[in-house]
Amino acid sequence: MTIQPAKLSDPAVRAFVSAVNAHDREAFLSLLTPDATMADDGSDRDLAEWIDREIFSSHGHMEVDNESNGGRVLLARYSNDTWGEMRTKWQFVVEDDGRISRFETGQA
Repeated sequence: MTIQPAKLSDPAVRAFVSAVNAHDREAFLSLLTPDATMADDGSDRDLAEWIDREIFSSHGHMEVDNESNGGRVLLARYSNDTWGEMRTKWQFVVEDDGRISRFETGQA
């Protein structure tokens, strides 16, 4: 059963999923710390290049199936125009100011 983004527990993660699904790059970037990092399938990636390729230019979309660790770990069906749909795991590090300093994703 899908968890609607508005029902996700962690405010930063909730805003992240909402920004991805709305294709709102400005809102997405406002959620990240200036030095934010990310990894895909265990390898660190260039954040700006990755989000452009995997989210914004390819119409990325997340359907969250499960959350844990206070909402900072998600199991989701992620889809985009490049890869189609796949089951993915997302983990987030959220700082005290409520911004995301790191996220990791990969196939689940």
